[in-house]
Amino acid sequence: MARGGGGGAGGAGKTTVVVLDNGAGFCKAGFGGETDPSVVVPNCMARPRSAKKWVVGDQISEVQDIQGISIRRPMDRGYLINPDTEKEIWERVFKTHLKIRPSECSLLLVEPLFNLPSIQKSTDEIVFEEFGFQSLFVANAPALSHNYQVDCAPDSLIAKSNCSLVVDAGFSFTHAVPVFDGFVVNHAARRMNLGGKALTNYLKELVSYRAWNMMDETYIMEDVKEKLCLCSLDTAADLDVARSRGRSNYFLCDYILPDGIKHKRGFVKNPQAASAYMHKRKKVEPVDMEEDDDEEIAEKEETRSATKAGLPAKEDHQILTLTNERFLVPEMLFHPADLGMNEAGLAECIVRAVKACHPTLHPVMYSNVLLTGGSTLFNGFKERLENELRPLVPDEFEVNVQSVDDPLLAAWKGGSMLAASQDFHTAAITKREYEESGSSRCRRRFMF
Repeated sequence: MARGGGGGAGGAGKTTVVVLDNGAGFCKAGFGGETDPSVVVPNCMARPRSAKKWVVGDQISEVQDIQGISIRRPMDRGYLINPDTEKEIWERVFKTHLKIRPSECSLLLVEPLFNLPSIQKSTDEIVFEEFGFQSLFVANAPALSHNYQVDCAPDSLIAKSNCSLVVDAGFSFTHAVPVFDGFVVNHAARRMNLGGKALTNYLKELVSYRAWNMMDETYIMEDVKEKLCLCSLDTAADLDVARSRGRSNYFLCDYILPDGIKHKRGFVKNPQAASAYMHKRKKVEPVDMEEDDDEEIAEKEETRSATKAGLPAKEDHQILTLTNERFLVPEMLFHPADLGMNEAGLAECIVRAVKACHPTLHPVMYSNVLLTGGSTLFNGFKERLENELRPLVPDEFEVNVQSVDDPLLAAWKGGSMLAASQDFHTAAITKREYEESGSSRCRRRFMF
């Protein structure tokens, strides 16, 4: 697709606009006016145990042995803490993937809400002084995701009211953000310091106490979480099921760990078993699955016992078996207090955000709860959130939870639309304005 609108290479007299959604988990980059980003790379650097050199996130796919791989991230709790590392990642994105000269382009940057002035200053220095972009526009993910959904569904209630409650559950945090007339209601936004990173760390702890020590295997456990974790609609009943043995335990699933020789990457041993719970939830017969007989169950128990005792197992690969961990990990988002955390659950966070708005907006906010961010991709997330919200919302209000068209890329796509509009060119900070007025004064233009 040719670059259109404000980002078009063929747009007469217009500068190419680079759209960069700099998430803590993934860095999404492309050109304004296009429908999809040109590149999506992990926003991190990594170093294998056997190497001394750090590689940029997308090069991890080329690493042969990912066991014990070290991860260095420029972002912590959603905010930039290591500008030097971020600069290296951006440099690879701009020069290797996008193949641009920043001095000939403008930049639309997606930043988290309530970014600290010191971090904004560091970001501006990278943008204008290190890379030399011609101009900069800063936007936030909730507003972009809302506007993207409005564009995708012009006949929906969200589009007609131009109002929604955006739940942005990302890598480092979760925000419940009211959006009115396309703009964030700042004073009503609420934050949970829980996201995909915290869920991965919790999964590492759960499996390390019971089976293999996976505390240093962040990269592997993120893959396990994404492939096997799901949201329970009845935690107490599912815990009873997870304690059972054989076919009746439809949560039981094996993940083959990489060994660096035969298996370079981990994988789910039986994908059909991994989806058994979803079939059960939909009340349909599951696809054909191998039913464990007593001999197979005994063999698995022997393998697990040998693992705990530090003895070699019969099988020639390492198996990580998951049961209740699959639904207990996402449970953290809904009831963090059960784990001793001083955090409100997601449903309570949403209610607090809505109550901070004008009462006339309450009904439409509850009717337009919009999910975005990678942590909303767990199977059953939408249904579970609706179940949690309903008892907390007045009976006269309708509760409707929906997901954006593409939770991972919605903010980038909304940014691409904005970059192709005239609003970008009229509101962007130019390099000359930055040099004359400084970061703090220029940033007042983006008070969101």
